[in-house]
Amino acid sequence: MSTTRKASAVILAGIIFGLGIGLALGVLWWRLAPRVEFVVKSGQFVDFDTKGFMAPDVAFGALAIVAGLLVTIGLARMRREHLISVLIAAVLSGLIGSFGMWWVGHWLGKVDIAGLAGTESVVAETPLALHLGAMFLVWPIVAAAVVTILALEDWLSGLKRS
Repeated sequence: MSTTRKASAVILAGIIFGLGIGLALGVLWWRLAPRVEFVVKSGQFVDFDTKGFMAPDVAFGALAIVAGLLVTIGLARMRREHLISVLIAAVLSGLIGSFGMWWVGHWLGKVDIAGLAGTESVVAETPLALHLGAMFLVWPIVAAAVVTILALEDWLSGLKRS
């Protein structure tokens, strides 16, 4: 039985895995990412700590790095003989997965700040949000780096054979 797969199968697998893993990682990001606490008193923001605003971005980036490595290695195992299709599948997977991860985490991490306006005094957490748009590119960049390393390895092994 041949293990050779068509490029379209690898690209489709990348899209499906990217979406599925991205949605699952969105839930994980929502649960793990630290949030900034703030105090609302009579509908006005009284106090908040600015030190934690980058923590959700770092958590998002860390999850994207792990996903980029694992998904790209899995796609490369599907079709190592043609790395261009792996690169296309991995970058598409990364873009779709990053967007899915952001969407789920952002949706689950909403906070009704307007609903807190009638309260006397309350401590709440900020909504889960990305402050650095470049975090969307972490997964695709890691995927491209993995494919580049695999291509370099193939090229070096070809030089040793000749």
